[in-house]
Amino acid sequence: MIYYVEDDDNIRELVIYTLRQMGMPAKGFAEGSGFLSALEKELPDLVLLDVMLPGEDGLSLLRRLRADARTAALPVIMLTAKGAEFDKVQGLDLGADDYITKPFGMAELVARIRARLRRTAARPAEDLLTHGDLHIDKRAHRVFVCGEEKTLTLKEYELLLLLMENGGAAFTREQLLDRVWDMSYEGGTRTVDVHIQTLRAKLGPCGALIETVRGVGYRLGGGK
Repeated sequence: MIYYVEDDDNIRELVIYTLRQMGMPAKGFAEGSGFLSALEKELPDLVLLDVMLPGEDGLSLLRRLRADARTAALPVIMLTAKGAEFDKVQGLDLGADDYITKPFGMAELVARIRARLRRTAARPAEDLLTHGDLHIDKRAHRVFVCGEEKTLTLKEYELLLLLMENGGAAFTREQLLDRVWDMSYEGGTRTVDVHIQTLRAKLGPCGALIETVRGVGYRLGGGK
């Protein structure tokens, strides 16, 4: 499914018709609120997003998509009449995957969409880890809790990643030191306890997922 947000009825209807004729299911939206409501019910495979929209503009919508764990990795192609270099760079810096300036040809648009969908299909599913409201995007090196991105240190990230990739498995402090730090590190197992404590605090409501296993060490528990 492809979502297209465009306030010009003629352009939107032409693009939606073309995509459907090419065997790609598509839905159109004249403004951001309807688009955001649709996202709550169904995530598309790709989003076509115009910049100039009534109400909330396309760049603001793009920020929303990239800040939400559910849509952070969703492919987005910007379609806009603005051809200035600044607008293109701004969209790409905010996380757009591609950028097409109006007027555009339908053949080019379809080719760009297919190319982006092929790249997405080739992305390993293991790049996205989910455990309840806790999400890790390994490719982007980002962590989300209830849709909000959290800033972790490198060791905190590597510690959390190890626990998530081995959900339910208990690790001793020595094993965590060996896997996350290295054999030459002389900080002692207390280092693990300190990092677990700060990691729990940063994860907020998901901090309790990191469970203490008495006499052993730590594991990632809770429901998936």
